[in-house]
Amino acid sequence: MRLNVLFVCSRNQWRSPTAERLYRHSQLISARSAGTSPRARTAISEAHLRWADLVCAMETKHRDRLRARFSSVLRHTAVVVLDIPDEYRFMDPELVDILKAKIDPLIAEYREGDHG
Repeated sequence: MRLNVLFVCSRNQWRSPTAERLYRHSQLISARSAGTSPRARTAISEAHLRWADLVCAMETKHRDRLRARFSSVLRHTAVVVLDIPDEYRFMDPELVDILKAKIDPLIAEYREGDHG
């Protein structure tokens, strides 16, 4: 069974869509992305969070916004901060490398059940 991973940034324009694209065809996870801003391409909703087994926030502020707005929904969902600043464009090679370096071990950890 694949792990449902939701990638979150502010406007769902560069970082989280890049992560979603990277893992689109993964055998290990199902990936989606959304943004915390009302102006995001895909604005985060309760349905996104109910779908997710794991939420990967690009920055601490995204995690904090999610917790403030959706605390009851997130009660049983892990939210991990990747600490990736808003300095990259969509599919920037450096961003791709950083995402893979942070997400691959995280996915392995969650699939092994060692996250808790």
